[in-house]
Amino acid sequence: MTPFAEIIRPSADLRNHYSEISKECRQNRKTVIITVNGRGDTVSMGYQQYQELKARMELLELLGEAEQDVAEGRILPLDDTFGRLRSELTEALHE
Repeated sequence: MTPFAEIIRPSADLRNHYSEISKECRQNRKTVIITVNGRGDTVSMGYQQYQELKARMELLELLGEAEQDVAEGRILPLDDTFGRLRSELTEALHE
């Protein structure tokens, strides 16, 4: 996983230097932490970077659920699973 490059900027920069902040987020793939009174308040990142982060989080959540299923014994033999999937796909193709 690629670490996020971060920049810290005061909230006034959103008003005075928005285009510069936006460029850092989009083109340079940097995450900008906006501060209010010297404390972190908001995080800004490019839309593409946000979509990638969101996809990673969703994948990690699914993997966590799968791991829990295995730990609790909610599993089926591989042949049964693929057989069921093949049947469902075959039915869908013939509808």
